Amino acid sequence: MLRELPEYPWDQMVPFAERARRHPGGIVDLSIGSPVDPTPALIRDALAQATDAHAYPQTAGTPELRRAIVDWFERRRGVTGLAERNVLPTIGSKELVALLPFVLGVGEGDVIVHPRAAYPTYAIGAAIAGAESLASDDPAEWPANTALIWLNSPGNPDGRVLSVDELRSARERARELGAVIVSDECYAELGWDAPWDAERIPSILDPRVVGDDRSNVLAVYSLSKQSNMAGYRAAFAAGCGGVIQRLLTVRKHAGLMLPAPLQEAMVVALGDDAHVDAQREIYRARRAVLLPALLDAGFTIDHSEAGLYLWGSEGQGAWETIDRLAELGILAGPGPFYGDFYPQHVRFSLTASDERIAEAAARLRS
Repeated sequence: MLRELPEYPWDQMVPFAERARRHPGGIVDLSIGSPVDPTPALIRDALAQATDAHAYPQTAGTPELRRAIVDWFERRRGVTGLAERNVLPTIGSKELVALLPFVLGVGEGDVIVHPRAAYPTYAIGAAIAGAESLASDDPAEWPANTALIWLNSPGNPDGRVLSVDELRSARERARELGAVIVSDECYAELGWDAPWDAERIPSILDPRVVGDDRSNVLAVYSLSKQSNMAGYRAAFAAGCGGVIQRLLTVRKHAGLMLPAPLQEAMVVALGDDAHVDAQREIYRARRAVLLPALLDAGFTIDHSEAGLYLWGSEGQGAWETIDRLAELGILAGPGPFYGDFYPQHVRFSLTASDERIAEAAARLRS
């Protein structure tokens, strides 16, 4: 049974945004992780060349797209052994996160586990399916009636990276429970602090985690961050062939298919590493400006070793911090939006222009 959904939390930010816009230097919006840099030209060109899309697209994805996803996982994530039946394109990752419990038949009497610091849609997906949600990072706490487990590495909002050992421990507990385990990995190309500035951030599908058994294990990825394709709604899932086939069957019946031109654009994006490396360096430079300014302003930054955000606290209530930042013309994300465990934290996004990031740093130091 569908549980009553909460009001959309970001509506609470309207008065703070209005106040920030009144700052003489204009607003610096660091609240939402929406890319501001251009989509690379090779991706836009691929989209333009594929606009003669007179036939219905393939729900499973074209063979070229499925092969591109498989190749990308091996080349960029160290995941071997995938075949085309193990991957599926989706219309962005948020709809998959929200609908996956319902599609898997999770419902009343079941528990869906998600991180303590969590993207809110994990809990929304539980509410849509009529299941209970549990915020827990400790596999020993996960109850016997757990049906679905969400991991998020690197995490949103906290940028936490799960090691191979942590991923393996979570997967082993999922097997004991007979639960599906899904890792949301859409920030995996954005590692900053050692060792992730030099090492590949591990996937739950890494052979060191699953061996040669991917049963009931999925990874979810999005091109929104690495390729500035948020407006394209280009994402995909990979892993257990049985779970992928169930998703595919439901999506065929429901007409959930990625438009054909976007599938062509995804093939090009997945095949080109240079634009991803360039975008990473843009975010690295912005982080190098904003992070020391936050530290100088008295913030403590927790985790944030990867991803698009800095997760910090100045030791007072999050809404007090949001209010003070709004007076400086800066908009950030309140920690309570990401769970009940972080009443003093706020999230700062790196998705603002170089000029706006520099302006935020100057205001924080003032």
